[in-house]
Amino acid sequence: MPPRTPTRPAPLDRLAAVARAAVHGPDEPCRCASGLVGVLANRDDGTVVRHGALVAKAHAPDTDPEAHRTRLTLAGHPDVDGVLLPPRPLPAQAPTEIDGRPVSIWPYGPPVAPDDPDAAPWEDAARLLARLHRTAPPRPLAPRLPAMRAPLKVELAVDRMRRTAPDHPAAATVLSAWQTLPDTHTPTHTNTDASVPRRLCHGDFHLGQLVREPRPVGDGPWRLIDIDDLGLGDPAWDLARPAAWFAAGILPPEVWSRFLGAYQEAGGPAVGADPWVQLDVPARALTVQTAALALAKSTAERRPLDEVEGVMIDTCARIAGYRTESAPSAST
Repeated sequence: MPPRTPTRPAPLDRLAAVARAAVHGPDEPCRCASGLVGVLANRDDGTVVRHGALVAKAHAPDTDPEAHRTRLTLAGHPDVDGVLLPPRPLPAQAPTEIDGRPVSIWPYGPPVAPDDPDAAPWEDAARLLARLHRTAPPRPLAPRLPAMRAPLKVELAVDRMRRTAPDHPAAATVLSAWQTLPDTHTPTHTNTDASVPRRLCHGDFHLGQLVREPRPVGDGPWRLIDIDDLGLGDPAWDLARPAAWFAAGILPPEVWSRFLGAYQEAGGPAVGADPWVQLDVPARALTVQTAALALAKSTAERRPLDEVEGVMIDTCARIAGYRTESAPSAST
């Protein structure tokens, strides 16, 4: 029998090796408990492996290398200390990319508990966003900072729906809502309105982007994670997802009020006295994005829409059928 040809390690295995080397070095044996080692996420747009106190992430394969390096530098800049979780250096001789996907190392922090919605840190999140939006782009980095990717992600979601679920009965509804948006939803749009300065933005805020900063004893305060969409833009987009959930009736009015109030009290610059002047377009865009991804994913998984996904489709129908100029409510 001929000798067996060695197979190349899977990207997941190679990423796990980077995480292990970051914690233990090349020679130290691993004595981590099994619960401290494992895969936290394994998606096309991001694979994350935990080993002890650190995680290794392989970013999306279409990540722009220069933009990625600038975002990493920004996350570790002292001007955003206490807002963004800072990265850690890669271990010596570790690959900077795996199969064309940039690799980064981060501290592991406990995430928001998905099974305890009453404990969700909405006010903490709002204050973090306000601090990020108020922070001037660091001067050495400012010329190189990319645009935040929130508007582009809407476009990508619609394109994905068109490719994977063109015949879904609800696809036309989502496209009709998409067509109500002005040109500001396109990734090539450049904001020329002097009243909306380009500020530091997270670009993909939701509660899954929060972790507690690790401390020697106990959990530390909340920090924002995930730099892939970080950049300059209109900060109203960072409030768009909870605004869309509120308008759809998914986020209770009292929670939305707490979140928005904490943001405004912290001096957040994204909204004025009537927040919906700034939030209307981004909230409608995030509704379209969520609905488009719901159709794409449910079609790929050959399953019906769940209750929340159905609500977002219904909200798209309302957007397509009626374009309000006033503040949305949970019943509109």
